[in-house]
Amino acid sequence: MNEHLLAQVEAYRQQYPWTGERPLAMSRYRYYGREVLEAAVTAMLAGENLLLAGPKATGKNVLAENLAAAFGRPDWNVSFHINMDSTYLLGTDTFRNGAVEFRPGPVYACAESGGFGILDEINMARNEALAVLHSLLDFRRILDVPGYGRLRLHPAARFIATMNHGYAGTRELNEALASRFVVLQLSSLHGDELERVLAAEFPEMDHKARKDFTLLFDELQQKCENAEISSKAVDLRGLLDALHLMELGLSVGQALSMGVVNKCFDEDERRMVQDVISLRISSKMTAASVFDRN
Repeated sequence: MNEHLLAQVEAYRQQYPWTGERPLAMSRYRYYGREVLEAAVTAMLAGENLLLAGPKATGKNVLAENLAAAFGRPDWNVSFHINMDSTYLLGTDTFRNGAVEFRPGPVYACAESGGFGILDEINMARNEALAVLHSLLDFRRILDVPGYGRLRLHPAARFIATMNHGYAGTRELNEALASRFVVLQLSSLHGDELERVLAAEFPEMDHKARKDFTLLFDELQQKCENAEISSKAVDLRGLLDALHLMELGLSVGQALSMGVVNKCFDEDERRMVQDVISLRISSKMTAASVFDRN
């Protein structure tokens, strides 16, 4: 990230130091992709709401967590689903110490405290549930809670939404809500970027094996783009899971079957994915050789 942006992020952290009890955001993974990262940081500095769109396993949540960590704020992660309603987002009445009190929901708590709200799979929620966010996410930056008055958004607060297209249960994002975000389209990791992810996650991994698994994932993506296989096998999480299984001693073939091949439930597709693996990954490769344990 360039020095100018780093200086502005540091100025933000100095202006809004976190003093609350909630732990600061942390991310297990580092986001790779300088151009996207700089665009996302610029959006946060400008006070915009950010929508991260793209296929599965493109690092949307990793990027959101990296942003919250870089800006020194805690994060509130809301995973949307079809049955979520506005009460869950804003809060509800609860009975405590003999009296009725307001129990803040994650969106209310984030807006009040100045955290980073990560709205995961936002296009899985009903539009009527999301309508309560309209005044919070536009220039008004307020949240009306019936019976409890009006909350003004903390100046440090930011909201980052993520969405995939084509998943079961997803829908088109309401136009009024979509207009309240700036949008970044994330593409799948491949080549050098994927190799850096594998190197960071598996520092003991053999260099040649890392290259082989990177090329394997690239070939699966290519076949998916050519409509030869579905996106089920193009699963970075599945590849990482398979490598973790190998790290614990499971055979290469069985680990790849569990993490990648068996994600396909059609027999012909499963056979095709297995053929791609057989061409790229040697049958003589062992878990010990993958992690330099000979």
